[in-house]
Amino acid sequence: MLQVARLAPNLLHEAGDRVVEFLQGQFNEDGGGKNRAGESDLYYTVFTLDGLIAMQAQLPIDRVSRYLQQLGAGEGLDFVHLCCLARCWAAMAHDGLDASTTDGILSRIEAFRSADGGYNATVDASCGTVYHSFLALGAYQDLARDLPKPNDVCNSTYALQTEDGGFTNEKRAYEGTTTTTAAAVTLLRHLEGKSPEQAGAWLRAQVHPEGGFKAAPRAPMPDLLSTATALHALAGMHVAFDDVKEVCLDFVDSLWTGQAFCGHWADDVHDSEYTYYALLSLGHLSL
Repeated sequence: MLQVARLAPNLLHEAGDRVVEFLQGQFNEDGGGKNRAGESDLYYTVFTLDGLIAMQAQLPIDRVSRYLQQLGAGEGLDFVHLCCLARCWAAMAHDGLDASTTDGILSRIEAFRSADGGYNATVDASCGTVYHSFLALGAYQDLARDLPKPNDVCNSTYALQTEDGGFTNEKRAYEGTTTTTAAAVTLLRHLEGKSPEQAGAWLRAQVHPEGGFKAAPRAPMPDLLSTATALHALAGMHVAFDDVKEVCLDFVDSLWTGQAFCGHWADDVHDSEYTYYALLSLGHLSL
């Protein structure tokens, strides 16, 4: 994802300096990235770091390293924030991360392995979710380790495909969602080298007439998260989207505030998360 996001400056031009200034201002004194309440949050630290990397800007390595080191091996963190801790260390090129801390993070992630071989936010869950399995794979990749029992993760993921060709995080759901489908095809592509063909057509069908991708077939408007992940998944599947590039560029541009990006048309607050998704979208749309 970061390789593609690095292409965003080709479309941002002079606005790129304002994006960098915004992202560099999103770190608190303790080194953590600010959430929407201004508090340090590992989740937002990921997007702030990755956004700066995409813009090829300098990172406050010493300050962020101190913030990460105080979190140890993630004792007390939930599943999502454990994976965020791994991603932050990867963004910092593992500067200050030792082998015992790496082992500790991954050991805690494995505690969330579900009975069907996937991953879930809840310990001892009967089945995994696409989202949490996708995050687990990312954490192992970030820490330069191999994901254990990848075939089990694939089987857990396939069990979450819906009749309409998409994917869902809940087995009882009848309709896929864009972010889950994008995560599923990307996960399966990394683990199996292929993705379900019908998922590409399903994702293409989520394009909004005015640009961007909707979160689900009946969603009223597009959003940046769905747009970025759908474009990334389609590109990985080699499914063409040249015919919607212009309207998608218009959609991304409509969310620009002059400093950063909001998540959708009903959102009036910009943050590092959606700014990163804008960069990822622009990267794909620049190709």
